[in-house]
Amino acid sequence: MNIKSSQKLVQEAEKEIETLDPQTVKQLSDKNEITLIDIRDIRELWNEGTIENSKHIPRGMLEFWLDPESTYYKSNKVSDMKKMVLYCGAGFRSALATKSLVDMGFRNVAHVSGGFGALKDAGLKVVVKEKK
Repeated sequence: MNIKSSQKLVQEAEKEIETLDPQTVKQLSDKNEITLIDIRDIRELWNEGTIENSKHIPRGMLEFWLDPESTYYKSNKVSDMKKMVLYCGAGFRSALATKSLVDMGFRNVAHVSGGFGALKDAGLKVVVKEKK
């Protein structure tokens, strides 16, 4: 079977989306000019924490929660959003997720190179995600 690798999909996606470096994201976040969206699995948030003031939209639900025509639509997730900046663990899932949102018609969307670890290293505050 000849399939396209996930690495190739990420490379192709990155040609069509905006990628922000962690320092730029920190500056935009400090000025309250963006909405950070953590698309990692909830278990990752429980284990590692999340960036303060991020919204959590799991990768598997992203398109459904942001689609007004979906039965899973969450208007409370999009009502107050500024430019959406997605992040995951390392920047691969967020690249694919950002490409998906661009394909849906979202224009004010980007992702972070390096993901959660890079944001943490850039000085964004990490907070504990409590289990409900």
